[in-house]
Amino acid sequence: MSDRSGIFAGDDPFALARAWLAEAEVSEPNDPNAIALATVDADGLPNARMVLLKEIEADAFVFYTNYNSTKAAEIDRAGKAAFVMHWKSLRRQIRVRGVTEREEGPQADEYYHSRSLKSRLGAWASAQSQPLESRTALMAEVARVTARHGANPARPPFWGGFRLRPVEIEFWADGAFRLHDRFRWQKSVDGDWSAERLSP
Repeated sequence: MSDRSGIFAGDDPFALARAWLAEAEVSEPNDPNAIALATVDADGLPNARMVLLKEIEADAFVFYTNYNSTKAAEIDRAGKAAFVMHWKSLRRQIRVRGVTEREEGPQADEYYHSRSLKSRLGAWASAQSQPLESRTALMAEVARVTARHGANPARPPFWGGFRLRPVEIEFWADGAFRLHDRFRWQKSVDGDWSAERLSP
C-alpha cells in the first residue's frame, strides 16, 4: 500500500483528477482543461497537440474534434492515445494512457449545441488539418456555411467526441530539490484500480 495523503488521498483516480482540475480552474489563468494529446501515425511517429478536455466521467476522459483531422485519423487507426495536463500555477500534472472510442451520440450533440454559434459554424467551415489557401478563403467558407445552416446548425457528421478509457493514470506534484511526488494508478484485468509511489 502506498503512503498517499493530502492532495493524493482517495480511492478513485477520476475523483482525484476532477478535484485537481477544480483547483486549477481557480488558479490557472488560461484553459485549465488544456491537455497535450499524443497519438502516433501509421509509421509509429508520434504527434502531440493541445486540445481542451471537456469532461471527466466516472471511468473516462472526453474531448471533441473534427473526425477528418490528423489526430482523429491517428486515434481511429491505433485505438489508443495519451495525454498530459500540466498546471504551472499548482506545480502539478496528470498523465493518462489508454484506449479510445468515439462519442458521436446525444452527448456529442449536447456539447456541440452548448458552444457559441460562431464555434458551431466554424466546425462546419474548417477542413481541419487540410491545406488552406488563405485566411480570406476560410472566412469566405464561414460566410457560406452561415448562409446554408443559419442560426441553429446541427452537429456536423464529421465532428464529435473521443472518450479515452485509461489503463494508467499518473499524478505528479513538484517537490523540493526535484524530489517530486509521483503516484501511478493502474487498472487490473478485473477493472480495479491500484496506486503505487514512483521514484521522482
